[in-house]
Amino acid sequence: MKEELVQRLAELAPKVEGFIYPNEVEIHWSILIVVYPYVTGLVAGAFILASLVKVFKVKELQPTYRLSLLTALSFLLIATLPLLLHLGRPERCFEIFLTPNPTSAMAMFGFVYAWYLMAVLLLEIWFEYRPDMIRMSQTKPFPWNWLYRALSLFSSDVSERARAFDAKALKAITVIGIPSAFLLHGYVGFIFGSVKANPWWSSVLMPIVFLFSAIVSGIAMVMLLYMIITPLRGKPIEIACVDRVASYLFYAVIVDFSLEALDFIHRLYESEESIGILSTMVTSRLFVSLLVMQVLLGMVVPLGIMVVIKLSKMNDELRKLLYFTAAILIQMGIFSTRWNIVIGGQLFSKSFLGLTAYKMEIMGIEGLLTALVLLALPFVILVVLLKLLPAWPGDEAASSAPPPPPVSDAGPAPAIAPAV
Repeated sequence: MKEELVQRLAELAPKVEGFIYPNEVEIHWSILIVVYPYVTGLVAGAFILASLVKVFKVKELQPTYRLSLLTALSFLLIATLPLLLHLGRPERCFEIFLTPNPTSAMAMFGFVYAWYLMAVLLLEIWFEYRPDMIRMSQTKPFPWNWLYRALSLFSSDVSERARAFDAKALKAITVIGIPSAFLLHGYVGFIFGSVKANPWWSSVLMPIVFLFSAIVSGIAMVMLLYMIITPLRGKPIEIACVDRVASYLFYAVIVDFSLEALDFIHRLYESEESIGILSTMVTSRLFVSLLVMQVLLGMVVPLGIMVVIKLSKMNDELRKLLYFTAAILIQMGIFSTRWNIVIGGQLFSKSFLGLTAYKMEIMGIEGLLTALVLLALPFVILVVLLKLLPAWPGDEAASSAPPPPPVSDAGPAPAIAPAV
């Protein structure tokens, strides 16, 4: 027994620094709980970008409108999978609907998710694509025509009156969807911020920080997808659209960076008894992920890149390359933010006298490979959605149009004069 205890302590020695309680050695929330808020943030940010077209009439963003909706749907469809895989009994998730508990923030997430998916996002996509689905149900071969007929709910009215109703419904749903998107991701920050026993999470700014970081990640993801997919379609990237998306991204990053800096300054000013262990954790366990990846590479460098683009005159190709680089760095920084919040909040002891470390598995239900699959799955779903629903109206029309008549090398055939 003594030898087993010594061996166990030897295994934990590299992970433990200082004094921690025995039940704080293991990290209970793994990388799956990091993936979960990251994915839901992309949903909220992509929808907010789409709402700028319908509600605020930003015409430059029109090329990204449908792409934003499909991106939000792709990530929303797998948003609950990290939580379900983390549960020991995932089939019991339906009990939150059968026995609702309004005092539990976790339990109410199911209703928020169902509301946003069914009543907001799917309805907006349906009204946006209804005329296209009716047209494709008449032009596509079997069995695709039956699929589009079912997706359009067997509707066939494409009159001006019906289109006007679709436009009004789209605007009303988008107006309702904006606070719903805020609620969808703001509640994640609310859950962490309401844990009073954890000084790393307990902050009134936590829901707001989560919300603005979600807007940043969603806008950056849509810009990345637009700049990748458009050349694959054989179409030129509209630099005016990218410039406008980057402008909103620039202001969102500034607000997000200011809020996180304000939260950090507020913690330093209060100087509670936890400030010592938190400072040690930031400068040791989270030095690379927080100071280097989140702050420097994820915020400061992208902000510097966009400031350089705004202040200097450069050709379009260089601007696109810099925008693309900034968007990738922002994605890395936002994921690091989720990592630092979820994992960082479990690294220090409740005694404020010691630190532990997180050793991530490679295989297993909560390992790195599972997390990578969950991060890749929305892009697979997006490819399928882009095949079914054209993100750019001209693509489907061009693909379904009959081919032009062949022209010989001798030129067009001469006109035949009618017989007299």
